[in-house]
Amino acid sequence: MQTIKAALVAALAIVALPVSLLSAAAGESDSLALTISIDGAIGPATASYVKAAFATAAKRHAEVVILRLNTPGGLATSMRDIIAEVMASPIPVIGYVAPPGAHAASAGTYILYATHIAAMAPGTNLGAATPVQIGGSVPGLPDQSGKDKPKDAMTAKITNDAVAFIRSLAELRGRNADWAEKAVREAASLSAGAALQEHVIDLVAPDQVQLLRQVDGRTVELPGGKTRRLTTRDAVIAPIKPGWISRLLAVITDPNVALILLLVGVYGLIFEFVSPGAVAPGVVGTICLLLGLYALNVLPVNYAGLALMLVGIMLLAIEAFNPTVVLGVGGVIAFVFGAAMLFNVQAPGFHLSLWVVGIAAAMFIGLILAVFRSLWRARKGPVRVGAQAMRGLTAEVLDWSENQGHVFTQGERWQARGVDTFKPGELVEVASVMDLTLMVRRRPALTGKGDAS
Repeated sequence: MQTIKAALVAALAIVALPVSLLSAAAGESDSLALTISIDGAIGPATASYVKAAFATAAKRHAEVVILRLNTPGGLATSMRDIIAEVMASPIPVIGYVAPPGAHAASAGTYILYATHIAAMAPGTNLGAATPVQIGGSVPGLPDQSGKDKPKDAMTAKITNDAVAFIRSLAELRGRNADWAEKAVREAASLSAGAALQEHVIDLVAPDQVQLLRQVDGRTVELPGGKTRRLTTRDAVIAPIKPGWISRLLAVITDPNVALILLLVGVYGLIFEFVSPGAVAPGVVGTICLLLGLYALNVLPVNYAGLALMLVGIMLLAIEAFNPTVVLGVGGVIAFVFGAAMLFNVQAPGFHLSLWVVGIAAAMFIGLILAVFRSLWRARKGPVRVGAQAMRGLTAEVLDWSENQGHVFTQGERWQARGVDTFKPGELVEVASVMDLTLMVRRRPALTGKGDAS
C-alpha cells in the first residue's frame, strides 16, 4: 500500500513539474516591451503611425514602449504631435537612438528630450535642432564670411519659441537644458558618449535587451503625478509595425508623389472630357486627384504656388478644347513656377525634386505640341464638317416637285432646291447650303446622259 502511494506521489510530481516550469516562464514573460520605429523623415504619416502604436500599446498593457529613432528631422507640426502623444502616454516611453550609425537630428532631438528615459546606442549622435524648415536666417549662425547673419525678427521669434520648447522638455525630464538651447541656436551635436557625460541622455546601451536590463528598477513619473517602477529585465520585446493607412499616408504625403497624383488626376479628367464614355480615365483621374488634394491638405504648402499651378492646369485644359498655343505656353509657365513654389519646406525628406517638375513640364509641352500638330493638320487638310464640307457631294433624289424636293446624302435626308427638274433616283451634286436646305444641280459629267434619258 505504501508503495502504491509513493508511486502516485511521484507521478503527480512528474506531472506538476512541467506545469510549474511553464507557469514560472509565463510569469517571467508577463512584462511586455513594444518597439515603435521611426526611420527617415518625420511627417504626417509618422505621427499617424505613432498615435496608433501608442493606442495598441495601451490595449496590450505593455510595461514600456521603446521609441527607436533614426531620423534627420522633419516637419515641426508632426514632431509636436508625436511629443504630445509621448507626454500623455500612461505607459513609460524609452527614447532609443539606434542602431549604431543612426542619428536623431533636428525634430528627433526634441522627441528624445520628451521621452521618460533617453538612451543611445554606441556610434550614434543627436543634435542640430535648429528649426531650418522655417527658412530665412537663424540668429547666431555665421555665414561664409564668418560674420553673424542679420537677425530677422520672424526667425528670431520662431527660434526663441523652439528654445523655450526644448528647455521646457529638458527641465521636465531633468536633463541638460543649456546644451538643448545650444543645439537649437548653434546646431550643436553630440556623440552617444558625450551626450551621456553632458547629462543629455540617461544611458548608453548596445541593444534593446541590454537597454531593458539597464532601465529595470528605475522609477519614472507619468501623467497625473503617478510614478511607476519598471520591471523590464526579462521583458518580451515585440515590434509594432505601421498599418496600411500609415503606409499609404507615407507614400502620398511625399511631395513628389503628391504632385504626380495631381497630374494623373488632371490628365485623367481631361481625357474623360475629350472622350466622354471612356469611364476609366475619369475614375482613375478622380481618385488620384482626391488623394493628391488630401496630401496637400496635410502638407505645408505655399498657396500662391498652388494658385499658379491651378491657373496653369486650367489654361492647359482650355488649350486641349480650344487650341491657341498661346494659352498652352502660358499654362506651362504658370505650372512650372507654381510647382517650384508649392512646397515651401526645407525640412529633410520634404523637398520637391526638380526632375519631377521637369518631367511634368515636359508632359505638358508634349500635350501642347500634340494639340498644335492636330491643329496644323486640320488647317492643311480638307474641310470635314460644316457647310463647306457639303459642297461637291453626290446626293440621290428621293422626290421632286417643280424646283424643290428631298435628297439623300451622307446617310441623312435633306430638303433640297434647284433650278432644274429632277426625277426620283437621279444623282445630283450639292452646290451650296442655305440654312438647312441643300442647293443642288446636275452633275457636270452626267449632263449629256441625263438629257438623253
